[in-house]
Amino acid sequence: MTTALRTPPQTAAASAAGVRATARIVARIDEEGGITRLPVLDGDGPFALRRIRGPGGQARVCVVGAMSAPLGGDRLAIEATAEAGAALRLTSAAATVALPGRTADHATYDVRLTVGDGARLDWLPEPLISAAGSALRMTTTVELAPTAHLVLREEQVLGRSGEETGALRSRLLVRRAGRTLLDQETAYGPGAPGWDTSAVLDGHRALGQLLVVRPEFDQCPAEVRLLGDAAGERSGDGAGQGVLAPLAGPAALATAVAPDALRLRRLLDEAARSAAAGGRRRATGRPAQTSRSASSLARRWRASARLARLRSSTR
Repeated sequence: MTTALRTPPQTAAASAAGVRATARIVARIDEEGGITRLPVLDGDGPFALRRIRGPGGQARVCVVGAMSAPLGGDRLAIEATAEAGAALRLTSAAATVALPGRTADHATYDVRLTVGDGARLDWLPEPLISAAGSALRMTTTVELAPTAHLVLREEQVLGRSGEETGALRSRLLVRRAGRTLLDQETAYGPGAPGWDTSAVLDGHRALGQLLVVRPEFDQCPAEVRLLGDAAGERSGDGAGQGVLAPLAGPAALATAVAPDALRLRRLLDEAARSAAAGGRRRATGRPAQTSRSASSLARRWRASARLARLRSSTR
């Protein structure tokens, strides 16, 4: 039997400096029925957690905003654990908008995910929007067991329609079996040099990434695939561009930029389909198609982007 623990929004720690709130989710497999249960479903502050129906034995939780957040000075966090053998899918009901607060202090938003052996966790929230005048530092930390599966999507939109962006710093740290699989940090908006040059975003205001971790990738790494305008198939139509490439580990990472959130989502959905299709081909023993030209273009694209960012940062 599932026990849902909810903390009323008004009990979240609040002060003139902002709100302190942490939501907690634990998913555990019911060995008798093979269904994932939620022994802990603890909302707090702006995070109202809602269990939703889904196919099979996977547990699904939707994060619903109970108040405007994050604002300047807020200290917010979500902690989610999928224990060994469990399957958990986390989504959100709407975009998260970072706004200015009553204090000049920045807000923090920390996401901490833990995935046990044989477990799967999908973290698929709606975009984060950095509104003008806001200052947010977001950190996503993932701890994976050796046989854990992960699908993680992050989307960021710099400014609402017709406005400038706020200051946004974001870090993604993923460890597998105690070893670092991915550690990257980005910064956009006021105080971040070169972010709006042709070397980085080139006028785009939506950026995102999709990380897929599968133990199968250890033996058969994902293949490089160019996305959108970078593939040359829809050049010039403003679809945005990106690349799906393997990491040095059982993972594939897609990174993309686009004019808006809608076109960014299309690019990341394309990457997700490509990663899933590659996994199915390997599972059936059929060889996946390779593309030397795509691999070469992807290497040149990443190298030129790194060089341009280096040049802009030394100006």
